[in-house]
Amino acid sequence: MLIFAHPWLFLLLPLPWLICHFSPDHHERKAAVRVPFLQRLSRLSGQQVGSGVALARRPLSQWLVLTVAWLLVLTAMARPQWLEEPVINEIPMRDLLVAVDLSGSMEAQDFTDADGNTVDRLTAVKQVLDAFFARRDGDRVGLILFGSAAFVQVPFTDDLDVVRELLDEAQIQMLGPRTMLGDAMGLAINLFERSDVDERVLIVLTDGNDTGSLVPPERAAEIARDNGVVVHTVAIGNPAAVGEQALDEKTLKNIAQMTGGGYFHANDTEELESIYGHLDEINPRQVETQSYRPLTDLYDWPLAAAVLLTLLYIMMLEIRLRYVSRQLDKLAPTEQAG
Repeated sequence: MLIFAHPWLFLLLPLPWLICHFSPDHHERKAAVRVPFLQRLSRLSGQQVGSGVALARRPLSQWLVLTVAWLLVLTAMARPQWLEEPVINEIPMRDLLVAVDLSGSMEAQDFTDADGNTVDRLTAVKQVLDAFFARRDGDRVGLILFGSAAFVQVPFTDDLDVVRELLDEAQIQMLGPRTMLGDAMGLAINLFERSDVDERVLIVLTDGNDTGSLVPPERAAEIARDNGVVVHTVAIGNPAAVGEQALDEKTLKNIAQMTGGGYFHANDTEELESIYGHLDEINPRQVETQSYRPLTDLYDWPLAAAVLLTLLYIMMLEIRLRYVSRQLDKLAPTEQAG
């Protein structure tokens, strides 16, 4: 759609006529030229020879060119713009962080994938998380990996393909065999401090208990609650296990309860998928939409047309003057001979 940024400038359209009509005429004394072939020049030009004041009048073509050129210049000054279709941008209103346990117990092959094959726990987690991330369009997602230490694999980003690719590259025990759950939560809280969105969600996925974090998990949960971080805990270990491989369900439940999140336990791939479906219902996708309509300036078109029209008219005048000059050169010897 064509619009004008300054349409009021078209009110200046009659300005040249007003100046010409109300301003005093221009007077200028010029020396007369006596020519011996005045009568023939009068016949060729179609004007009668007179005496006294000579009034210079613009031809109709000049008036037309000046009028059109002035209209084009005004159009350019009014700044014509082409208003394009609206462009809608969706800004994420939630930061979603996933912490994945890579301790040695994740290599236990007690999960069955969609094809019926027995896979280790991390492989099952990767498959389900990959589908989960694929549905997070509109969220900023981050990824923390933890074992004997916690590491930010992917800071918050809306490039979900990068998150899925780097998750696929994660390997069991790449950060050591132990489970530093509290340190992973503490690292997540530090990462959330750089976030400026209101809704902050952390999903912790582990199959063991904390084995010596500098910050105990329940203390980390208190800090998360004070910082507005909702923590969902997903347990995928065996509750009957003992030792370092034991699953501390009590702590995971307390973490979820303290922060307003949910506790889930998965024994197979289908349960994992249902957990993430439930999380979608608890934390639906939220975005803030911003729309704008791109504007393309078109002032250069009428301005170029005005310049081109003026140049063409000047060229036509120059051609005409040269033609008249050649005709006069031919007439002068003839008159002298007469």
